[in-house]
Amino acid sequence: MSSVHPNLPKTASEGIPPVPLTIEGYSVLHQMMRIRWAAWRQLPSAEKTVIVDAAAAVLGKMETNTNGQSGLFSLLGHKGDLMFVHFRRSFDELNQAELQLARLALNDYLEPATSYLSVIELGLYESTIKAYQDLKARGIAAHSEEWKREINDVLARQKEAMQPRLFPELPKHRYLSFYPMDRRRGEARNWYTLPIEERARQMNEHGQVGRRYAGEVRQIITGSIGFDDWEWGVDLFADDPLVFKKLIYEMRFDEVSAVYALFGQFYLGVRCPASGLGKLLGGELPAV
Repeated sequence: MSSVHPNLPKTASEGIPPVPLTIEGYSVLHQMMRIRWAAWRQLPSAEKTVIVDAAAAVLGKMETNTNGQSGLFSLLGHKGDLMFVHFRRSFDELNQAELQLARLALNDYLEPATSYLSVIELGLYESTIKAYQDLKARGIAAHSEEWKREINDVLARQKEAMQPRLFPELPKHRYLSFYPMDRRRGEARNWYTLPIEERARQMNEHGQVGRRYAGEVRQIITGSIGFDDWEWGVDLFADDPLVFKKLIYEMRFDEVSAVYALFGQFYLGVRCPASGLGKLLGGELPAV
């Protein structure tokens, strides 16, 4: 039985798998923390200095880690005080970063607010459709051993070509907007019952809006299906926070967002270098 909604027009997607290929890069962990300000204020200045110096040393090494960096952000609003963002090669390395922070004396004065786990993901709609249709035309059965070999070759070529996007440096922009999101799966509107060509068309339209902001915003999309409560995470980095509002507002008018997007909570952070941790815990936002 086809998974395509019966009211939608038949397309060339019939007879080919509905799932687009993806390639993955860094594993990503966002940690949102609250500072136990009352307990922190009671510490003697000398003890605070020791705690801050030890934490700043660890964070400084994480900021320059060659196999995936970490960044610290001061959160605005009630949802938390700090946000750590970690890029690593594997979930094991993410867990190690998490444990490094947990072992710090500073951790005694932090409380988890929430977290988000995902991996950098690039969807390959155009390459998927081309590959699937080519294999179908050649009479290669979907999911056969030959089909799997051919698809693995496509993925390997794409992953090699996309290395800079899959394993980027953590952007150094001053502001970060992070939010999770889903695609609608309701009875009337279900993203996952659309033909793959239609999903590709809408995603291309959506991407055109983002590309118009390429010089102002750095966007990193992460996939979280099976890892966390939402399907994707979105990180937007910029030096002017107003551009987040303009970009996201404009995107609300394209079809994929207007009809199929569901959004979680938004987190807005200001970059704090490890060297500025002491100032931040002293109630002063340091310069980047």
